[in-house]
Amino acid sequence: MREIMKMILRGLGVGQVLSAGDVAGALAIAGRTTPDLIFIDWCMAPEGGLDLVRRLRDPADPLCPFVPIVMCTGHSDIHHVRTARDAGVTEFLAKPVSVASVARRIEEVIHRPRNFVRANGFFGPDRRRASRDFAGHDRRGGNPAA
Repeated sequence: MREIMKMILRGLGVGQVLSAGDVAGALAIAGRTTPDLIFIDWCMAPEGGLDLVRRLRDPADPLCPFVPIVMCTGHSDIHHVRTARDAGVTEFLAKPVSVASVARRIEEVIHRPRNFVRANGFFGPDRRRASRDFAGHDRRGGNPAA
């Protein structure tokens, strides 16, 4: 999967693509560089991708706490999406990936960056997705949202 992602990113014109096979290697790269974007696979060994996300977002020992993180996984059910979001993932990318799906996630973090928040043991991109096109009702069933 790493080789496929590297080929996709290079094909999209990404200048420098660094990769690691495990959490320790990824942390070492993050410690010596300033990445613009990180793609993480949910399934890493011996620690998982969520462990890496939590360590990167840890405000007590921040390597690069504000870098956008895209979680790649075949587990695309709502439980996994919410778990990744609550760990501090910026975007979620379900496998199998395509050039178009990777490009959309890159465009999302560039053109629609989210503010970072710190609240109740969470640090990361705002988990709420603000939509300017929303024309529904508020949660209490009142008037349509402005």
